[in-house]
Amino acid sequence: MEQFVIGFWGGYFGATGLMLVGSVFAYIRSLRRVAFNAALTSLAAAFFVLAFLGAFPIENDALRDRFLAAVASLVSALLVYYFFATLGLLHQPKIRRRTALALFAMAVAAIVTGWPMAPASALTAGIAMACLLGVLALALSLRSAWQGERLGWVMVSGVFSMLVAIAGLGWIALNRSHAPWQVHALSALAATAYLTSISIVLWTRYSHVIELREVMAQGPDYDPVTRMRSHSETAQMVDAAFMQHQEQPMPLGVIAVSIGNLYALEKLHGRAAVNHALFVCAGRLRRVVPAHVEMGRLGEDGFLLLKGSSNDSGRLIRLARLVQSTLSKSVVLNTRQNASARGYQQTRWAAEVGVGVLRLSQADEHAAVAVAMAQGMSRTAWSYPSRLAWFDEKSRKIVELPVVAS
Repeated sequence: MEQFVIGFWGGYFGATGLMLVGSVFAYIRSLRRVAFNAALTSLAAAFFVLAFLGAFPIENDALRDRFLAAVASLVSALLVYYFFATLGLLHQPKIRRRTALALFAMAVAAIVTGWPMAPASALTAGIAMACLLGVLALALSLRSAWQGERLGWVMVSGVFSMLVAIAGLGWIALNRSHAPWQVHALSALAATAYLTSISIVLWTRYSHVIELREVMAQGPDYDPVTRMRSHSETAQMVDAAFMQHQEQPMPLGVIAVSIGNLYALEKLHGRAAVNHALFVCAGRLRRVVPAHVEMGRLGEDGFLLLKGSSNDSGRLIRLARLVQSTLSKSVVLNTRQNASARGYQQTRWAAEVGVGVLRLSQADEHAAVAVAMAQGMSRTAWSYPSRLAWFDEKSRKIVELPVVAS
């Protein structure tokens, strides 16, 4: 069954080679942080696998077991450190230093603890330390997944695969001449799944950074900033919606969103930060707005939503509340065009969002007047505690929508 073992592990090292090629490509595109993380992760994992498969010519069994114990502790600490970096937990230099020192101390403690033991017991202690660090990473990835992280479950599957691979390689190292080929196959598949998951996460981050760097170099009229309709296309969207509203007089819902602190953000941190803020707000808007609701830009600081067949004003109001609460969440913005930078080139920011909501039931409403009215209501809403303004058709007055207790 040796050919099966070679085939499965060959697939793993092929995946490692592809990941290294991708890191070189990222480096060429000046994304050095992403390239370094990808290359070091793949090389460290490959070194771990090679050591536990017996690729290094160490004839003395006792010396080999102690070497593998050190490899298990140190390499697993390194992989978990870069996993934390991928999760975005190490942005602050102080946290980064403390995490590195804590992981290194745990690895050294495992090595020192195993030194008085028999070589096989020391190896078992090293494998146990690697599994303990993997369980810690699994717990943090599960927390991220439950909190709604977009790639949270991908990271969960990746860490789980890493744990399976470590356990399998530990079995192979402790029973080198008796490990069945099925253990080799399972370990190789798990290691490949781990690399694949990490590659997906890093590639998603890489694509985001490429797009974000282009976004921050352009202005709000450039489509990649929000990946929405341009201002001229939004005007066409409004005309088409109102024409349909006149032909089929069903109530039309209009929601205008205005962000009140973009001007202050630009004065404090520059235009790149504003472009990043618009990019984030538009992305959040796309995630919460239903597919049947039309979206577009509204001026330099807002968005426009049009919902046809708005017979139920309650649904329209609930959508407005959801939009306001989602866009108001704080975010860390890059303040320079180098989107992979950290530290002093970032700032935490929360949008001051005002939302104006009106429902048009008459077919003779003029499009420009209705949109201007909704935009004016959204700016008026900045002064309301709920940040929501509603046009009451019965009284023909603009009123505040009260805050709903969560």
